Amino acid sequence: MQQVALRWGVNGLIAGVDEAGRGPLAGPVVAAAVILDDLNPVSGLADSKQLTALRRERLFDEIRGKALCFAVAQASVDEIDTLNILQATLLAMRRAVEGLRLPPKLVLVDGNRLPVLPMRCQAIIKGDALVAAISAASILAKVTRDHWCQDYDLQYPAYGFARHKGYGTAQHLAALREQGACPQHRKTFRPVAQVLAGLQGDGLPPGLT
Repeated sequence: MQQVALRWGVNGLIAGVDEAGRGPLAGPVVAAAVILDDLNPVSGLADSKQLTALRRERLFDEIRGKALCFAVAQASVDEIDTLNILQATLLAMRRAVEGLRLPPKLVLVDGNRLPVLPMRCQAIIKGDALVAAISAASILAKVTRDHWCQDYDLQYPAYGFARHKGYGTAQHLAALREQGACPQHRKTFRPVAQVLAGLQGDGLPPGLT
């Protein structure tokens, strides 16, 4: 991974933060915060989306074993529907940082929006491909959410959560039309709202995702 040079002028710990699950139609949005140990590096870090599932699982264990500290948090489906997905994502990120055993001096967040935190924060577009700590956070968040999907696939097998991870694939949309929505579907997301309203077209109230 081509890392950016650490030139933030910080005398203290730096945490990387990323999320998984903004786009799916079901399940929580998951965020992770990681402070890596420079003396015990994790090799092979990259944007979680560029790694195979097997490689993510192996790095998931290695990151948890080698990091100085890490925390994983989420915002629930109810919080997503109440707050909207952006605010719920920022809430999950804030919870992850607050869950760290060691307080960082600087928090580097993937993307262009920042959660409200008491310490200095910086947003980095495509940070999961540029900063090792953010890459580590992206892997923890992704694998944690994938595990959620596997668990809920057992509880709601008709939807295929283990395969599509909650995204709006043709299979998932067909299951939604046939089965209706389950309690873990995001009611404010348009395809789910259409099913709940018994609609096949666009006749939805304004403001739905």
